[in-house]
Amino acid sequence: MGNARVVVGVMLSLLAAAGAAVGWGQAPAQAAGQYQYPFQNPDKPLEERVSNAISLMTLQEKINFLTQRPGVPRLGIRVLGWLEGLHSVAAGVTGNWSRNAVPTTTFPQSIGLGETWDPAILKQVGATQGYEARYILQSAKYRRGGLVLRAPNSDLGRDPRWGRTEECYGEDPFFNGTLSVAYIKGMQGDDPKYWQAASLVKHFLANSNEQNRTGSSSDFDERLFMEYYSVPFRMGFEEGGARCFMASYNAWNKVPMTANPVMRNVAMKEWGVDGIISTDAGSLGNMVNRHRFYPDQTQAAAGAIKAGINQFLDPYAPSVTAAMGQNLLTEADINDAAKGTLRVMIRLGWLDPAARVPYAKIGTEATDPWTTQKTKDAVHLATQESIVLLKNKDNLLPLDKAAVKSVALIGPFADKVIFDWYCGDAPYTITPLAGVKAKLGAGAKVQAVTGEDAAAAVALAKASDVAILCVGNNPNLNNAWAKVNDASEGRESVDRKTITLAQEALIKEVLAANPKTVVVLLSSFPYAINWTQENVPAIVHMAHSSEEEGSALADVLFGDYNPAGRLDETWPKSVDQLPPMMDYNIRNGRTYMYFKGDPLYAFGYGLSYTSFEYSNLRTNVPALAANGKVDVTVDVRNAGKRDGEEVVQLYVKHIGSSVERAANEELKGFTRVAIKAGQTKAVTITLPAERLAYWDVKGHQWVVEADQVELRVGASSADIRAKRTVQVTK
Repeated sequence: MGNARVVVGVMLSLLAAAGAAVGWGQAPAQAAGQYQYPFQNPDKPLEERVSNAISLMTLQEKINFLTQRPGVPRLGIRVLGWLEGLHSVAAGVTGNWSRNAVPTTTFPQSIGLGETWDPAILKQVGATQGYEARYILQSAKYRRGGLVLRAPNSDLGRDPRWGRTEECYGEDPFFNGTLSVAYIKGMQGDDPKYWQAASLVKHFLANSNEQNRTGSSSDFDERLFMEYYSVPFRMGFEEGGARCFMASYNAWNKVPMTANPVMRNVAMKEWGVDGIISTDAGSLGNMVNRHRFYPDQTQAAAGAIKAGINQFLDPYAPSVTAAMGQNLLTEADINDAAKGTLRVMIRLGWLDPAARVPYAKIGTEATDPWTTQKTKDAVHLATQESIVLLKNKDNLLPLDKAAVKSVALIGPFADKVIFDWYCGDAPYTITPLAGVKAKLGAGAKVQAVTGEDAAAAVALAKASDVAILCVGNNPNLNNAWAKVNDASEGRESVDRKTITLAQEALIKEVLAANPKTVVVLLSSFPYAINWTQENVPAIVHMAHSSEEEGSALADVLFGDYNPAGRLDETWPKSVDQLPPMMDYNIRNGRTYMYFKGDPLYAFGYGLSYTSFEYSNLRTNVPALAANGKVDVTVDVRNAGKRDGEEVVQLYVKHIGSSVERAANEELKGFTRVAIKAGQTKAVTITLPAERLAYWDVKGHQWVVEADQVELRVGASSADIRAKRTVQVTK
C-alpha cells in the first residue's frame, strides 16, 4: 500500500466499530427454509445467489459496495473487512495498523520464508494467518479485523535494490509461484466449499521499483509478461485457488495497471479471477496526476471499472456517479463489479448460517492461538529452516557448547528483534542475546555491546572466546514515511542506492580483535559483503522479524540444528553488475537466468554442517511427450557425520529451441529432503512437459516444442552435480 497508510490505524479502529455494529463474527441465524432472500440460502448455486443479491440492491448500494468495507445492512449483508498478512496478521500498533493492539504470530519476513525452500512451511504460515484472522474476528474477546488478507506478495525480486524486497519470495517465477500456491492454500484452507480466509494477492503486476512508483512504467514484451512477471500470479490463481488481487501502482508499457485491460482479458477471462480486484491506495488519483493517462478522475474511475477493478481504497463514489451520468459506465457495469465481492463473501460463508461453515467455531477456544506451543513450534521450525549458512571456514561452526565459556554479542541487532511495516504485534520475542544465553545457561558468560561504541565492542571481543556480530539493515519502522537511515537501506517508497554494508567497518575491527568471529547478517536484502566473505571465517544469513529469531539462531550456531536454508536471490558483488533500475527487460542481465559475470552468492546457494554427494541421475522414460511428464531421479548421499537436509534443485537448459530462452538455465523443480549421516536417498522430482513451454506471441498460446532439454540437478544454480539430456517429442 502507499502513503495513505498513515491513516490506516484510524481506519481500522473505525472498521472495528462498524463491524461490531453489524454483528461481525455472528453468522446469519436463518434455519433451512426460513431465508428471507434466496441469496441467503447456502444450498443455491453461487451465481444464482450473487445475481439475487444484486437484484435486491439499489444503485447507490451497489456503488457503495465497491468500497474496501463492503456491506449492505438493509439486506443483512455484514461489512466484510480486511487485514494485511504477509508473515503475520497485522492487527496491532506495529506499522500503525491499529490503535487497539491484538498480538499475532510473527514469522520471518517473506524473503526469509522463501529461503526455507519449503512449500510445506509456507502452507503452515498461510494457515496460521488465516486461522488467526478468523479468531480475531469471531472471538468475543476481540471482534475486529476481517477475512480478506492482502497476501501473499507474489511480485518478483528482479533487483536487490528494490525497497520492498523483504515482502517477496525471491527472483524466480516458478519458485515464487510454488511458494505463493502453498501460502494461498494454507490461508484459504482445505474445505471444498468454504474459505478460511480470502487471499488477495499483490501487486499485479511488475511492481519492483519504489522510486516514482506511482507514475512509473515497467516496460517489457509479451513473452516476459507471460513467462516471467505474471507466472507467480497465474500459479496462485490456477493452482492455489486465489480469486482476488490488488493492482499495482505502476504502468505496464505506459498503461496504468489500475486500468490495464490485461486484468480482465487475461487474469479474469483466462485465469479464473472472479473475486475482489482492488486498487492500491491513491491509485485512482495517480492515473490522473502521476501517469497523466486520464484527464480527470471521472474517466479514471470508468476506466478502472471497465478493466476489472471492483474495490477502491480511496474516495471513489462521486467519480463513479459522475461517470454514469456521462454514460461512461452503465448500471450493468456496476452490477458486474459488485458481483466479485459477493462471490468472496459466499466462499467465506459470510452470508451463511454458522452451522454450515466449518470455520465458524474458530474464536470459541479458551486460549489465544498465538500462545500455544504448537504455534510457537511452527514459528521456531520456519525460522530454523530459513537460516542460510554462507561460509564456514575450517568448520568454525557449529560452536562447541561445552568448550565455549564466554561469548560477545555485538552489533545493533544483538539484543533486538526488528519488525517491518507489515508485521503484527508479536506476543513475545527472543533476541539473539537471549537465545544464546538460554542455549549456554549459567556455564558461560554471555555479554553484549549493542551501541555504536566500537572500542567497547573490540574490548569485549578480545575478552571472549567467540564474537558474534549481528549486523544488517533496519526496516526503518520508526522513521517518517519514505525516510531511511542509510543509502543501503530500503523500504516501501524507497529503493536502495547502494548494496554495500556500512557495518563492514565494525566487522573488520572485531575480526582483528578475535579471529573466532561469526557474522550474522540479519537483512531483508542481499548485501555485497565482499570483504566479509573473503576474511571472516563464518557467516550466516537470516531475515528479520521472527518472534523466535534468537532461539532458532542459537540452535544453528551451536549445532542443535543443521542449517539448510538457500538463497532465493542472486547476490551481486557490486551494483556495477546490475542493469539500470528501471530496465525491466531481465534478459539484459537480471536474475540467475541472465546474470553476467560471477555473483558473490548464486541463486539457490547455501551450505550445511555436512556434505552431500549426487550420483546416478536417471529418468523413468527415454523421451518426454509434449503432453506428458518425466520423473527425474538422483541418488543423494549424506557423506558427512551429521544428519542434515539438502535442497535438491532441478534446472533445465534448452539446447535446440526455435525461440530465445534463458541464457543460463531455468529452475523447474526443487525439494527439501532430510538425509541421515551415511544414508543415501533416491530423490525424485517430477517435471511436467508444460513447464517447458514458451509463449507463442503470434498464436497467443503456450507451446511445448520438440526440443532437446538438458536436465541439470544440483545444490544451487551454480553448483550443478549431474546432467542428462532428454528429448521432448510432439
